[in-house]
Formats: sequence, structure tokens, C-alpha cells
Amino acid sequence: MELYLDSIKIEEVREANKLGFLTGLTTTPTFMHREGIKDIDSAIVELSKMVNVLHVEALGDTSDMIVREAQRILDLGLDKKKTVFKTPISMEGAKACKRLIDKGINVNLHLVYTLQQAYMGFCAGATYVCILIGRLQDQGHDALNLVEQCVNAVEKYRYPTKIMFSSVRNTEHVKDALNLGAHACTIPWSVLKQLPQNHFTELGIRQFVEHTELMTIKASDLIVTDKVFLNFNKTVLDGLMLMTDSKLGAVIILNDKEDIYRIFTDGDLRRLLKSNNADLLHRKFRELQSNEPASVEINSSLSEIIDLFKTREVDNLVVTDNKKPIGIVDIQDVLKWI
Repeated sequence: MELYLDSIKIEEVREANKLGFLTGLTTTPTFMHREGIKDIDSAIVELSKMVNVLHVEALGDTSDMIVREAQRILDLGLDKKKTVFKTPISMEGAKACKRLIDKGINVNLHLVYTLQQAYMGFCAGATYVCILIGRLQDQGHDALNLVEQCVNAVEKYRYPTKIMFSSVRNTEHVKDALNLGAHACTIPWSVLKQLPQNHFTELGIRQFVEHTELMTIKASDLIVTDKVFLNFNKTVLDGLMLMTDSKLGAVIILNDKEDIYRIFTDGDLRRLLKSNNADLLHRKFRELQSNEPASVEINSSLSEIIDLFKTREVDNLVVTDNKKPIGIVDIQDVLKWI
């Protein structure tokens, strides 16, 4: 089924073209009026340069007027092979259709509401017969049955005409077009954008992304190395100031051999203050008891990091490279995966 964008908005056309697989663009005078377009010819020329196939209106009270209007538009510089002229079904419209088709010019007979009207288009050799589903349904008609009848007639009698499913209001209409065997469907950008969307698909994508990240993200991608180290001859006040600068809430205390003496966290600070430690802020870290912080190697996976956060019930992990401390992973940086 051919896929057309039903629009006149340049930005929508430009965005839809990025898909790379649209058959073309259908336009209407109503769209142009709604958008306040004054220079219709300029708009048509601009659009013709943006799309593979352009459906554009050729109106007139007589077949002569319709044919002249189509030729006038072509003379603006449009490619005959890439242009389809839309004209409402009528006796004059069918007559103009036959004349244009005989000249090798494509025609879309539209505003079709009955199988009999469509039959006139088939006989005239119309490239497309366009059925306005939404409008028909608004008036209480069985539009889907009409599409089915037209598709059946084309296939039974082997007419070269394509049945175009138009006046699409929702994604269900697109499903109807596919199920009924319509040859083309022209869709507003607002509906076209919804076609690939589904809640379960989105959930599945998020799950796949999350599982991929759990396997591929490493401690090296999460590590903070700046403002995380202090020598154990520094004071608790020095540690507090460094934690304030780094906003990590933890600092790694090293001995003179650059080995880990302990990790000091804002939780440690609160616990020591609660125990009425005298002159705590001016005490050196070497005066405090050492500890063995939870640590991960630089190549540890995100999954391993999360497991360790959960089992050790800590907010910071020391990252090591060949057992030498090189930085910290903070739990705030992995919360979205927990």
C-alpha cells in the first residue's frame, strides 16, 4: 500500500520526508486556505521540489477548464511523471480525466461517495480513485464497505486504477485500509507519527535498553575522580570541605603509601557528632579508626555495582584499578537502574 502524507505544512513535509519511504504528498485547497497561503502557485512549486509525487488540485467547471488548469500548473515547472492532478468526480471531471490520461498525465478522481462514481473513474482510466472515509462516516455512511467494493471491482475487472483511502482520522483507519486492500493511503502527520507507537513496545524497548546498560556500562563510565582523596594527616574539617565541593558526601582517606586507610562519609560525620566527639572537626583522620570500604574494580559492570550497593547497603563505592583506589561511584548516579 502506497503511503502518502496529507498536508500542506512545509515543516511537516520536511519532517515526514526524513522517513525516506513516503510515496508522496497529497494537498487540498482547504489546507491551503486554512494555512493562509496566498500564492498557491509558489507553494505548489516549492512542494513539488520536496516530494517524490505531488497530488495537487486541478479545478474547473468544464473538462476544457480542468485540462487547461492541469497544463498551466505543469508549465510552472512540475514534472509530469511526478505530478497527479486531483479533480472531483463529475461528468466533466470524468471527461477531463480521460483526456489527461490520454496525454500521459496522472489523475486522482476524488470526492467519491459511491461505487457508481468510482466506476466512472475506472472507465476513465483514473490513476487513483480517492474515497474520503472520515467524511463518509461523519455522514453515517458505511465507508469501509465502499472501499471493499471498489477494491473488489478493480481486482475483478482488472482496472489499472488504484483505490486511495483518504480523510484518515486515526490509526484504526490505517489498519482498515490495510485490511481492505486499499492501494494507497494518505495520512495526516499527526496520525502518521502514531503508527509506530505502542505501549508494550515502549516497555519492551526500555527493558532491552536497561538490560543492555546493565551489561555494558562499567565502573569506568560512572567513576568520579576529582576531589575524592585526602591524606590521613588532614582533618575532619578538611574532609567536610572537600565533600561540600565534590557534592559526593564521601571522601577516600589515604595513608602515606597511597593505600586506602578508610572512607569517610557524611553519615560517619553525623554518627561521630552524635557520640559527642570532642573537637571532632579538628581531629586528624589517622586518629579515627580505619575501615575497609566496599569497592569495585574499574571494569566491574553496572549490574555488579548495583548488587554491591544493595548487599553492602552503602551510598558510595571505592573504585580500584589493580587494587589501587582511583575514584568513587556514587549511588545517585545509578538510581535510575535500581
